[in-house]
Amino acid sequence: MALLVLIVLGATLGWLASILARTEAPGVILRQVLLGMVVSVIAGEIANDGTMIGSLSFLSLGIALAATSAALVLYHALVRRKVPSGT
Repeated sequence: MALLVLIVLGATLGWLASILARTEAPGVILRQVLLGMVVSVIAGEIANDGTMIGSLSFLSLGIALAATSAALVLYHALVRRKVPSGT
């Protein structure tokens, strides 16, 4: 159950990041959702002492939320730096 919660949390944060960044390309949106899912699962597993077969503590959920948000902010900072400015 904890794994499912972390996957949904990461996917939701990735989707919200694509809305806030006004991303319209489907490939970029999918990349953000996948990045959110991967970071959320990894951070939640590390914070939950490496086990996903049981319950998820609030501390692990908070760490997964913070790590996913930080990763998405960093991703957007790097992507905006690489994109040449238009007019």
